[in-house]
Amino acid sequence: MTTPPTADTAAELADALTRAMKRIRRQTMHRLEPYGITPAQARALRTLAHAPGCGEEAGAAPMRLSDLADRLRIAPRSATTVVDALEDADLVSRTPDPADRRAVRVVLTDAGRAALDRIGRVRHEVAQEYFEPVSRAEQEALLRALRAAEAAYESAPPTGRPAGR
Repeated sequence: MTTPPTADTAAELADALTRAMKRIRRQTMHRLEPYGITPAQARALRTLAHAPGCGEEAGAAPMRLSDLADRLRIAPRSATTVVDALEDADLVSRTPDPADRRAVRVVLTDAGRAALDRIGRVRHEVAQEYFEPVSRAEQEALLRALRAAEAAYESAPPTGRPAGR
């Protein structure tokens, strides 16, 4: 049985995670800039790539714009803005939903798949550089701890936290 961290340790861990994420995000944003891709656009492309109908699965319908907003946990209008920029860059295309004329589905283009490869390489490089000083065993222990914390958070009743978070 493990002992829970003290309040000071938990707060320090939260602060360290926040700093790490800011540094990783800033470096990723800097490296994606030459490709004209923002972090929000990268998240949307990665989300679309893992959605049924947007990847290689045959027969599945592409993701609706409203579902993309839900998965990204952003307002539908914000998702529209992100998709507008991705469409202008020819990274996605919109298609009408055959089941609902009011709905729009979003599909990755070949250029969007190529952008995903670049995004993946950048994310990998930044993560490798940031965690290089940390041993493989420590990285694996940190990953296990964060997965356990996330699983406990997701399974706990939603008291005191926003719905869906």
